[in-house]
Amino acid sequence: MKLQQVMSLTRRAIDDYHMIEDGDSIAIGISGGKDSLTLLYALHGLQRFYPSKFTLQAITVDLGFDNLNLDEITKLCENLEVPYKIVKTDIGKIIFDDRKESNPCSLCAKMRKGALNTAIKELGCNKVAYAHHKDDVVETMMLSLIYEGRFHTFSPVTYLDRMDLTVIRPLIYMREADVIGFVHKYDVPVVKSPCPADGYTKREYAKTLLNDINRETPGVKERMFTAIQSQLDRWKL
Repeated sequence: MKLQQVMSLTRRAIDDYHMIEDGDSIAIGISGGKDSLTLLYALHGLQRFYPSKFTLQAITVDLGFDNLNLDEITKLCENLEVPYKIVKTDIGKIIFDDRKESNPCSLCAKMRKGALNTAIKELGCNKVAYAHHKDDVVETMMLSLIYEGRFHTFSPVTYLDRMDLTVIRPLIYMREADVIGFVHKYDVPVVKSPCPADGYTKREYAKTLLNDINRETPGVKERMFTAIQSQLDRWKL
């Protein structure tokens, strides 16, 4: 997928759900994975001509694993002229060494978001962009059905009143396959997650299940997303 197509889908989501306003200072949570780096490219491209003027700040929460190399991402942010902050933490040690969590993902997500949100507020940003795409929307719904017994997924725009911070998700119209195509075409410097639980989570289970269903019944994920749209559309003004 070409950058222009990525920007087009991103702009449509931003416009549909009124994600960006004039004067916004937007932090991008950079994990180093394909999704967050695609979001960085998309928002940087839109920044040049989007009618509402906004600034960008890239942030990575370093969980403290020894094998995380962020040199290429640092270089990318320098080339794009996007300020980049790395937040050093001991989250990985606390979860895997100290607490020895058998189900580490929930606690890790809370601690990681806490560190990210603190850095965002210190930098004076009023919004944070997460890189959830269309497949993530459907997978989250499936996780909610299986493990919580309810029909629920995340919203395109979420206001965190305790932090006075707005979360936006500009990639919700992009398929994961589109993201993969983009990073391959542009040789985006993706960094593999050093987390020992990577690839063994409940989300991975939901992803595999949905892919199996979609192979047996082609187009089912797209139809699921269409069904979820009725929930997402309550955010349109």
